[in-house]
Amino acid sequence: MPDAHAFVVEAEADGVRLDVFLARRLPALSRARIQAVIAAAGAAVDGRTARPSHRLKAGASVSVVLPDPEPAEPAPEDIPLRVLHEDAHLLVVDKPAGLVVHPGAGAASGTLVNALLHHVRDLSGIGGVLRPGIVHRLDKGTSGLILVAKDDATHRALARQFAQRSVRKEYQAVVLGVPTRAQGEIDRPIGRDPVHRRRRAVDAPRARAARTSYATRERLDGAALLDVRIHTGRTHQIRVHLACIGHPVAGDDTYGGRRAPSSRSARAREALHALARPALHAARLSFDHPATGEAITAESPLPPDLTALVEALRP
Repeated sequence: MPDAHAFVVEAEADGVRLDVFLARRLPALSRARIQAVIAAAGAAVDGRTARPSHRLKAGASVSVVLPDPEPAEPAPEDIPLRVLHEDAHLLVVDKPAGLVVHPGAGAASGTLVNALLHHVRDLSGIGGVLRPGIVHRLDKGTSGLILVAKDDATHRALARQFAQRSVRKEYQAVVLGVPTRAQGEIDRPIGRDPVHRRRRAVDAPRARAARTSYATRERLDGAALLDVRIHTGRTHQIRVHLACIGHPVAGDDTYGGRRAPSSRSARAREALHALARPALHAARLSFDHPATGEAITAESPLPPDLTALVEALRP
């Protein structure tokens, strides 16, 4: 049956767009999915249908009716998957670098979703036709752990954990230069870059709160291996935050990770130059199982390309 929700606009949301407001209240859905629901007259403000761009007023009543999840349309593909945990409700996959999470512009097939449809009989449909089971995402170039829901109840429960920031996400990153402080925290809001629309930037207009902490695991030749934890889940968060403190992720074309390294040895410089993707890996994921309450932690070691990079950068 259709899923109905009702909200009252609080004072701090006065002036916020309807689609942005609903995206914050329904984190399991993409903003594009929410806009489609609104466009199909599935949302109302004070009992009247409204456009996605409608600016809300404090105290207004917002209702939305989500249609039944659509069947997943991407074709199953026999793409190898490394599954670290699987049960009747969910699975944890170790995604390789280069694998796009779901179909979209420029990636109609060959994605993690296509692989999941071959591996799993049923997936949650809450994310929409192109994102069955996908609770959160990793960038194409980022390797490591990703959580997938098999049913709608599990999807909603996991989405709540992400929204409440109770899911612990830890990464490892090779960055250019060695941070002066062995550990630190970056608390800078992130939003869409007003000039380069495909990028994100700190302190951008309409930026949202973002917090990242890091600790230096190993000092390398002109670089460092960091343990990184994100406390929020903004697009490109780690890449943007580390770049803003002058230590971009190595190999990151978008945020300065291709600048000339300060490494002293030719071997180190060549390894950095040859890196084919951002040196970022989702290494550890901890959450509470929605069905059993069990605390689950999955871990993934650095993949071979980043292991070889670290070895080449050791003095």
